[in-house]
This record gives sequence, structure tokens and C-alpha cells, in this order.
Amino acid sequence: FTRVAPLPTPVPYPLFAFCGLWAWNFFASTLRFSVSSLTSNTNLVAKVYFPREIFPFSAVLVGVVDFVVSATVLVAMMVWYRVVPGVSILWLPVVIAVHIAFTAGVALIVSMANLFYRDVKYLFEVAITVWMFATSVVYPMDRIGGRLGAVLSLNPMTPIIDAYRNVLLLGEAPTPAFAAAALLSVVVLTVGWLVFHRAEFSFAENV
Repeated sequence: FTRVAPLPTPVPYPLFAFCGLWAWNFFASTLRFSVSSLTSNTNLVAKVYFPREIFPFSAVLVGVVDFVVSATVLVAMMVWYRVVPGVSILWLPVVIAVHIAFTAGVALIVSMANLFYRDVKYLFEVAITVWMFATSVVYPMDRIGGRLGAVLSLNPMTPIIDAYRNVLLLGEAPTPAFAAAALLSVVVLTVGWLVFHRAEFSFAENV
């Protein structure tokens, strides 16, 4: 995207792309850990009673640690390209909270789905790859128009990733689309948790 098919971006493209990959990798790597978090701990799931959501949530915690460590690379790139965040960086805790809430909700759902249907972990790899290219990770989503652009605009990860770029690189507040993504994140986490608890009594029969 810098040589063959250059894209106009509001900041240098390497910084634009790495910020998107930084946020996306937290989401994707967390789900990769969580999708098999229940099936890889069958003895504990079947024999010992405790809150089973600890398994997918522990995957989220591991992802947060990696997320914080990789943030140092983003900071170094911002220094290199002389991009200084403005007062909008105060939005960063809110963006991170929404990001974690959405990731945790999806983690609960995929870990439970893989317990009942073991093929989910194989389909997940295809789905997460397609999802990445349907998100503004390495290219700005506003470059896509028509019906495809309208469909891709429904992707909740796009406003979350764009919010990181807004508050860190552009000195702007998150867009109204981020508010919709925040509301959806709360819904996904709440529904995921409720369904997880309702199905928890069947876990031992399906491990």
C-alpha cells in the first residue's frame, strides 16, 4: 500500500497500518486463545465447580498484557514520525474499555460454541481472517463505497480501531459510530455472559 497501490492516509501509512494491526492483534489473538480455553481444560470443567468464565477471561487478560507490551512499538513509531497526541488522548481509556468488553463478549461465545461444536475452532480461523479484511486494519474503510461499503460499515471493529487512530494519531474524539459500537459491546458482553451461564450446566456432558 506504499508502493504498488498507495493509499491516502491522514498519517504516514506505516503508522496508520501498525495502529490498526496493534488493536486487531489483541482482538484476534485473544479469541484464538479463548476458542479452545474450555476444551483444553476438560478435567477442570467437568470435575471442579468454579466460574467457568475464568478460562475465556484469562485469555483476555493474556491478550491485554501483549497489547500493553506492543504499545511500546506504537509509541516508538509515533516518536519517529513526530506524531504527538492531543487532549483527545483522554478518550483512550474509554476506547480500551469498549475494545476489551467486545472482545470478552465474543470470547465467551466462541469458547462455549467450540465446546458444543468442535469444528468451530477450524471455522474460526477462516472467519477471523475474513473479518480482518472486512475491518479498517490496513486500509481506510471510507475508500470503499457502494453496497459493499454499506455492509462493511456495520462491522463493530471498524469504529473501535478508527477510534484508536482518532485519539492517538489525529487528535480527534471518536466518531458517533464508536458510540454505537460501545453500546453493541455492552450488549454482546451481557448476552454472552448470560448465555454462557445458562449453558454452563451442560458443559460437563459435552467435554
